[in-house]
Amino acid sequence: MTFLSILCALLIEQLKPLRADNPIYNAIKAFSIRIEGWFNAGSAEHGRLGWLVMMTALTVPTMLVYWLCTRLSPLAALAWNILIVYLTLGFRHYSHYFTSIQLALNTGDEAAARELLALWTRQDTTAMDANEISRIAVEKALVTTHRHVFGVFFWFLMPFGPAGAVLYRVAEYLARAWNEPDHMKNEAFGRFAAQAFYWIDWIPARLTATAFAVVGNFEDAIYAWRNFAGRWQNETIGIILSSGAGAMGVRLGTPAENAADLLPADASSIDSVSIEAESLPGDEPTVRSLRSTVGLVWRALLLWMLLLLLLSVAVWLG
Repeated sequence: MTFLSILCALLIEQLKPLRADNPIYNAIKAFSIRIEGWFNAGSAEHGRLGWLVMMTALTVPTMLVYWLCTRLSPLAALAWNILIVYLTLGFRHYSHYFTSIQLALNTGDEAAARELLALWTRQDTTAMDANEISRIAVEKALVTTHRHVFGVFFWFLMPFGPAGAVLYRVAEYLARAWNEPDHMKNEAFGRFAAQAFYWIDWIPARLTATAFAVVGNFEDAIYAWRNFAGRWQNETIGIILSSGAGAMGVRLGTPAENAADLLPADASSIDSVSIEAESLPGDEPTVRSLRSTVGLVWRALLLWMLLLLLLSVAVWLG
């Protein structure tokens, strides 16, 4: 049932992608804002309590409905699983940005590519050239695919099924919503949400990195993972991007963030950073790297689906 649920949800999403601003997502965002308003008194303890309240309010009903569906019929349980996976997956949520950026760069329209990238990443892209646009688009695509697809797969496979998928997606959203906005940065309230998602994503991130290595250049991916993942400020993102970069043979990450932790204490000049950056494996990302990213993601997705199929067959035969 697990394999069939994911397969059907993926097919439905390909035919009718769920918009990122759909009513269900908007309702969850509004609920998180209300929870933050109720519980945020400037303490990490309040953030923990708010996180637990929101998770309970969303995962417990999901489990109860699934339990009722299993009592009614297997088809009802399958339908509920498909619905939850469809709502929690995001394989096509942002792919239009990536595809449009790729088309714009292929036609030489860097201005349109910069505008699309700014809308997608919410950062200033004014001075970026084609290679820089390609690099950031590749990085964003790899991280987004992990958080909207492979992480959901892992938690959906857990014993609590659809509730696990809801847990992962909501935890990922709260880690961003309660830490990234200007009025929430450096506040104690969002600290627990970030820590909780780090541990929730600990195994899925490493499985995604392994999948990238298996379907790409295995030796380079493992080498980059072991030697360069720690250069990113965010450990989880570093694991995903270093493995993906090694698998594709490209160089991801900025020299400043990738070299800062490994430079000697007195080596603070830009020349030192540039020299250290040159030791990173792979070539500079280009427009062709976007096509390589699409291939890597699809191969990793097929690998996951094949493993799920084998697991489902083994359970059925057992």
